[in-house]
Formats: sequence, C-alpha cells, structure tokens
Amino acid sequence: MTMSTPYKTEQEAFWAGQFGADYIERNQGAELLASNLAFFNQALRSARQPTEVIEFGANIGMNLKALKLLYPRQRQSAIEINAAAAAELRAMLPAEDVHHMSILDFVPARAYDLVLIKGVLIHLNPDVLPQVYDKLHQATGRYLMVAEYYNPSPVAIAYRGHSDRLFKRDFCGELLERHPDLQLVDYGFAYRRDPNFPQDDITWFLMEKRG
Repeated sequence: MTMSTPYKTEQEAFWAGQFGADYIERNQGAELLASNLAFFNQALRSARQPTEVIEFGANIGMNLKALKLLYPRQRQSAIEINAAAAAELRAMLPAEDVHHMSILDFVPARAYDLVLIKGVLIHLNPDVLPQVYDKLHQATGRYLMVAEYYNPSPVAIAYRGHSDRLFKRDFCGELLERHPDLQLVDYGFAYRRDPNFPQDDITWFLMEKRG
C-alpha cells in the first residue's frame, strides 16, 4: 500500500524518516524477543487465545514475532509508517496484511480479535489522540491492548535530545471514557531493571469490547 503525503504532524515525519530507520537497529535481537515473549505471556493471561491481531505501529514486528510463538496459528496484520520497517514486515507477513502508512491514514476495514499498540501512543501528537482512539476502537473485535508510558496527567518529556516527541498520560483511562463499551480486564507494569526480561518501564492495559 502507498503512504499519503504530506504528513499531518511533525511526529509522523519524524518516525517515517531517518530516526525511524535508526530505531530499527536499536530494537531487535534475541534478548528483546525473549523479553517480549515473557511480556505477552503475562499481559495476555486473561485473554482467550486471539486468532488474529493487528498491531498499530509494528516497526519490524518484534512484538508480532513473540505473539506468533505464543499463538502459532494466529493471523497477523501490521500498520507501519517507516518504509524500511515495512519492508521487513513484508518478509514475515503476507503483503496484503502490511499497511505501509500513517496510523492517521489507516481506515479499519474489519475488526480483529486483538488490537495491539505498544510504545506508539507516547510518540503521537496529543491533538490526534482522539482520532487514533477511535481507530483502535473501530478495529477491536474483542481485545485491545495498550502498552505505553503512564502518567496520571498529560506531560511531555525530552526524547533522545528531541522535544515534543514523547508524551505520557493515562491513555487507557481516556479510551475507557471515550468508548464506554470497553472494559478493563487486566493491567500491569514491566520494569526496565527486571533481571530476566526487561521492558522499557511499560504500563500495560488489556481491555475487552462488550456490547
């Protein structure tokens, strides 16, 4: 799929460009895969086995690779803005299941058992969050997992020397308020100093859509 231009926000251009490509080199490898496997084994303990997943902002698919180990028959789809990352995703997923575009341009054509967004909402322009929340909700057939930096009130912090590129807030709380048919099922925290399977201080929330 093609990616529309120009981008609507500075943050999209930032991740579509060289910084997004450099991110690939820092976020891959066997140790990360092991940590992700331990992460999802814990975070999805309350979910019935999801047969299909779509990840918003999948990068090169390290999260999807871990999920595939947990659920070998799971069908997987991905949305990714960076061309280099999307190319790697196409090496592991059917081309029609890789959406090379901004999340803001993605229109869910159907619902998925599991929708995942991990370490992505924190990098989006806060002004577009309501729009992204609606896309996540629309794509959710049953479960929605949000795994991000948490803060009870919105705050912006510097990110690798860049300003306005990382924002912390209560993403789950805002989703629950905006879409009352979502209910919190489980939540937890993964610590960067975990001696076995570190994550990047991620607070995760598993929600279920109930009619």
